[in-house]
Amino acid sequence: MALVFLALLIVPTLEIAALIGVGKVIGAWPTLLLLVVESLLGAWLVRREGARAWGALTEALQTGRMPSRQLADAALVLVGGTLLLTPGFLTDIAGFFCVLPFTRPIARRFLEAAVARRLLGGRGAGRPSPSGQRPDVIPGEVVD
Repeated sequence: MALVFLALLIVPTLEIAALIGVGKVIGAWPTLLLLVVESLLGAWLVRREGARAWGALTEALQTGRMPSRQLADAALVLVGGTLLLTPGFLTDIAGFFCVLPFTRPIARRFLEAAVARRLLGGRGAGRPSPSGQRPDVIPGEVVD
């Protein structure tokens, strides 16, 4: 909770500093125009990538595959879209990182690591626990 509170103080301060810095370099009106263009581009990109993510999720569910990658992509597009619609250059950079198809796999790895840390207490699947023991392994065989 303290991390969220800190982020709510730091991110707007950094955004204002970035806006002032860009405004000093290129002027106020070009800065405003750049923010509007970024928001429009972001909205178009989120719509396109959101439709792709939804289609991939639907296809995975119809074929009976586990849609973990598709769910992660949909979540990243949602978060990225929210960041892109928030005015500011820093949130736009983070939003584009989550939405663009060539950077989303990197963001997906960060998301998977965060979820694994949260669910497994910092241990990945098959990794030793802090005490050095391997997770429970139950031998078995598949019978059709």
